[in-house]
Amino acid sequence: MRIILFIISFCILIQTAVFANEVANVDYTKNNNSTTTVNVYSEKGKFGLKKDNGEIVTKPIYKKLIKVGNTSWIVLYRTKYGLIDANGDFLILPKYRNVDRIRGKYVKFGNDNDYGLYDEYGNTIIQPEYSSIDMLYGNMFLTCKNYRYGVVDIDGNTILENEFDDIYMPKSNVMMVQYQGNWCSIETVSGKEVTLPFDINDMSRNKDFKITNLVVNTGVASGYSVVTLTDYVLKLLSSISPAYEATIDELMFSQGAETISIFMRLSWIPKFPFVYVKHYYKIVRCPNNGPLANTRNSLKKQLR
Repeated sequence: MRIILFIISFCILIQTAVFANEVANVDYTKNNNSTTTVNVYSEKGKFGLKKDNGEIVTKPIYKKLIKVGNTSWIVLYRTKYGLIDANGDFLILPKYRNVDRIRGKYVKFGNDNDYGLYDEYGNTIIQPEYSSIDMLYGNMFLTCKNYRYGVVDIDGNTILENEFDDIYMPKSNVMMVQYQGNWCSIETVSGKEVTLPFDINDMSRNKDFKITNLVVNTGVASGYSVVTLTDYVLKLLSSISPAYEATIDELMFSQGAETISIFMRLSWIPKFPFVYVKHYYKIVRCPNNGPLANTRNSLKKQLR
């Protein structure tokens, strides 16, 4: 128990330090001609913006102000995140529970099934229509919609439609793709980072890539297999840890500088069972790469 508390405290200290570093003075260029310094200031635990001459840009009404690029800030207003520019105007209204700054100049906002990616000016890079968006190697993003995975590049161009059971990259030069229960490995011949071309359908003739169809030994004997009660319970139990981690992340660690106050007030405890059940259900429900996906795929192959 002491080790767990120590780890939580350590994570809180790191995130608080990172947040403190974010509220430094920021220079932004207006019309590419003049430079004005905008300072983040605080009053009574809330944050606002003011110019270097003391002129107030925004009143201190935000719980957080986190720099994005050179011209905008992520804001936490009440319990929702949004994006403002250096004039205090909203680029994205505060209506999202979750936020993640990516590479310093991009922002991912989302609630449940409306995650999208935006640049520092509020322009939409990836449409807000996904249940998750995660960074991959090669300036690519893994998207998930209706339990199907796809790939989008840094400019918002769709490379792989959301038609795949699973996609992941164990190394920067290897991408593993599962489609209808079958795995395929895409690897760069040179060993360099994978950057999928737009002519993805013609990759079999592309000498820069090596494509391998993988035959996975599922351990299922000939004939029909029977999923025993023990196997079923073990599969369900395997979802406990991911659901627990996702719950802690949503309730506490994703709150940044607010984490320590939330932890001390114990306000997260009443929400814990409801958020946990939500994440557990999503993991178990996932038909393509959930805990029962391999068993289901094995049975489907034998029935064909």
